[in-house]
Amino acid sequence: MNPTLYYCYDAYCGWCYGFSPVIKRIALDYATILPMEVLSGGMILPEEPVHIGVTAGYIQQAYPTVEATTGIKFGEDYLWHINNPDKSDWFPNSEMPAVALCIFKEQFPENQVEFAAELQYALHFEGRDLTDKEAYRHLLEKWGIDPKDFYEKLGSEAYLEQARYEFQLCKQLQVTGYPCVLLHMGDNKFHLLARGFTPFEDLKARLDMILNNVNKQ
Repeated sequence: MNPTLYYCYDAYCGWCYGFSPVIKRIALDYATILPMEVLSGGMILPEEPVHIGVTAGYIQQAYPTVEATTGIKFGEDYLWHINNPDKSDWFPNSEMPAVALCIFKEQFPENQVEFAAELQYALHFEGRDLTDKEAYRHLLEKWGIDPKDFYEKLGSEAYLEQARYEFQLCKQLQVTGYPCVLLHMGDNKFHLLARGFTPFEDLKARLDMILNNVNKQ
């Protein structure tokens, strides 16, 4: 039996952005004993594009709470779109960053938690539009990913299907909010470790308790 830790997130989820330092630390601390899989939840999948102005008011109210609770900071370039929605050209959609994550996971499976956090930083701090293909170019340079190969895959049906499979998998796992952390113990047995922001110490304690119990059996 090989346990796997599943991190269900969405690139557009502000609480996941606040949770990213926690899950990165978990990934680092358990790197040698526990494989991790990041799943994109597909939080924003409108049939027709919906402008940022629809949710900007909610985000204005919510982001200070995320900052106060998690210690994360939202960047001025991101907040410009939230505070000036009438001037913004953003139409959020979770699909493209989910496809980008699928491509990255194939090449760097051990670093998927870090890459997911980088996607969130690109959006929530640097103010990059994740529906714009150029929003990913700086990460390709950092990780030494061939741009031609990446952009071909980003526009391919195969990787889009992979992303949509992850959306469905999160639904099957009954994930109704993000972030969500589940420990899969085999035999379709899942332990819910975190639903919503969870401090590192709490998440580590829950994880250790389950792993210790398994080792005793």
